Amino acid sequence: MPATVHFIGAGPGAPDLLTLRGQRLIAAAPVCLYAGALVPEEILAHADRDARLVDTQHLELDEIVAEYAAAHAAGHDVARLHSGDLSIYSAAAEQMRRLDELGIAWDVTPGVPAFAAAAAALRCELTVPDVAQTVILTRYGEGASAIPAGEELSALAAHGATLVVHLGARAIAEIAATVTPYYGEDCPAAVVARASRPDELVLRGTLATIAGLVQDAGVRRTATILVGPALGARGFRDSHLYSKARDRTGTG
Repeated sequence: MPATVHFIGAGPGAPDLLTLRGQRLIAAAPVCLYAGALVPEEILAHADRDARLVDTQHLELDEIVAEYAAAHAAGHDVARLHSGDLSIYSAAAEQMRRLDELGIAWDVTPGVPAFAAAAAALRCELTVPDVAQTVILTRYGEGASAIPAGEELSALAAHGATLVVHLGARAIAEIAATVTPYYGEDCPAAVVARASRPDELVLRGTLATIAGLVQDAGVRRTATILVGPALGARGFRDSHLYSKARDRTGTG
């Protein structure tokens, strides 16, 4: 079979949140590329002891693609590990585009995203009946690719949905100030730093207090910000999913 680059979501940090498929692909690949600052060493332990391990955290895109091309020329599969899940903020799309141009096969194995690990740490559901049925995932715009028109944080906050902001811990005061007019000062807010890791930190508050909590804790990176009424929902009605009134004949 032709060599394949396997993009693998390595999860939010806890090594046992790697999928069984991901573990199998890592063990079988002669070459493994990983982001050293984000992927724990315990996950690399699944690789064959003779596998070529390449830390990509200081490599440019052309250098990463050169590793793919060299492995392909040698007939070697590549396990390409990204933290969290590949579907958001992974910078995988540009790599996939290059692989298509080179005619190198690739596939994707999903992983546990950071926002899901953060919700688990908070022990809450982000969608609650009659409270919130939409989750908006976004990121803070400064220091990265420009935010497209219409996706400004204020425009997203206007929906009143559960809002999840990545890469924004350093700007928590600005973020809170931007969304407060739409949610109110008393709206529940939380920041989960290093979700699922041994040093996980959970900070709960309101939009009026969360910035101070984050600053006092010294959290500046590897954190997820969550805002919305669902975070503090109490007394909501039961879901229709398990209701006695639900049609269980398969037609409704």
